[in-house]
Amino acid sequence: MKHRILPVILIFLASVILCVESGCSRTDKKNCSVQTLTFWHSFTSSTMPVLEQMIVDFEAIHPGIQIRAQYVPTGDALVQKLITAIQSGTEPDIAWIHADFLDRLVESKSIYSLNELASGDSAFLINILPDIFPQLLKSVTIRDTVYALPMEATTLGLLYNKDMFREAGLDPGHPPATHAELDSFAGCLSRDINNDGLYDKFGFYVPVFPASGQLNIWMIMQWTPFVWQCGGSIFHENQPVFSQEAGIHALELWKKLYEQQQFERFSMAHDMGFMSQTVAMILDGPWNLPRYRDNIDFDWGVAPLPAGCAGNSTYLSGEYLAVFKKCRHVSSAWKFLQWFIEPDVQREFARRSGYLPVRRSLLQDSEYLSILDAYPQQKGFNELIDYARGRELPDRFRVEVNQHIAAAIENAVRGIEPAEMALKKADIKIQKLMCSD
Repeated sequence: MKHRILPVILIFLASVILCVESGCSRTDKKNCSVQTLTFWHSFTSSTMPVLEQMIVDFEAIHPGIQIRAQYVPTGDALVQKLITAIQSGTEPDIAWIHADFLDRLVESKSIYSLNELASGDSAFLINILPDIFPQLLKSVTIRDTVYALPMEATTLGLLYNKDMFREAGLDPGHPPATHAELDSFAGCLSRDINNDGLYDKFGFYVPVFPASGQLNIWMIMQWTPFVWQCGGSIFHENQPVFSQEAGIHALELWKKLYEQQQFERFSMAHDMGFMSQTVAMILDGPWNLPRYRDNIDFDWGVAPLPAGCAGNSTYLSGEYLAVFKKCRHVSSAWKFLQWFIEPDVQREFARRSGYLPVRRSLLQDSEYLSILDAYPQQKGFNELIDYARGRELPDRFRVEVNQHIAAAIENAVRGIEPAEMALKKADIKIQKLMCSD
């Protein structure tokens, strides 16, 4: 009798093991071996499909890692959501983040430094990190420590409608090269079509937004190169210097363009104004290139920002990936960050999205250069890297500092107070803030 029972038991145990194994395979082993990483990001509608495809590509190469991407609105909404999540222990594993929000995460000790992530990875530190544009690393370095890895790069260029230039009697091959020409060309391109005394077409989009809104960083980022072009800076050795002569000149130029064009009447977003041919010149980055490729049917180009007395200047910036200490699969998160900056991946991401690569070596890569040759406007953004600077950000209070600078820009351009007074007030407030505990 015992000899009969033993085979039955063995068969039963085998069936249980087979069931467990088959159950795991039916769910693609998600409950057994796949490590899931939550990834918060704020990619625009232009590049969201590109990001989704990049994640598919990554997961195909790394079948043991799943990236669960979640969109979060950018600006203050993103940083507030991150801070709230940290307080409640619900932060993501990886976050796409602006450098302007990084100090909050560093102070809360919630993210890994790059040295911690790359600990023991001498090949990364010796061969890969030096290949990343130093301008990009500058913005995410706090007290000599790098806390995030750039996933793409952007420059700021002047986009101009060559057809509107021709209509105004301007040479479409000669975009404004100086601040004086920007002023002159904007006047020529602003037109009253129906003769009612008000402009229907505008020469230049003056990027002024509410200081308390989510576009305040975008406004500051566009104003900053104008300060550089006049020989100034925003911060120096962690102290504000934007209220000096260069900052005043840059702000007065914006105010003049705003008033002469009656720009308070303009209510469209800059990209929609450009695509509808309502505004002839805008400041923009390469992230909108997929939309422009699909929606623009007129002749247009990308040019350097008009130069000031100190010459040409623009920024080299981007968005970054940070890994949170709450992450249970740090090595997998590090794999994702490293994969995204591999030369082949960066080249393909640039081709699909319009963004620029984060690695200097790709500027001599024949395949990448062929991508640029096929899309002259993307090539135009790439050529701006030659004189692009890294953004100057303080080690602390970046969100509050931005709000003070943005308020000064808005108040001066809208005529609430003179440029010098607005900037001096912001300077004093920021200095007090930087001295506080």
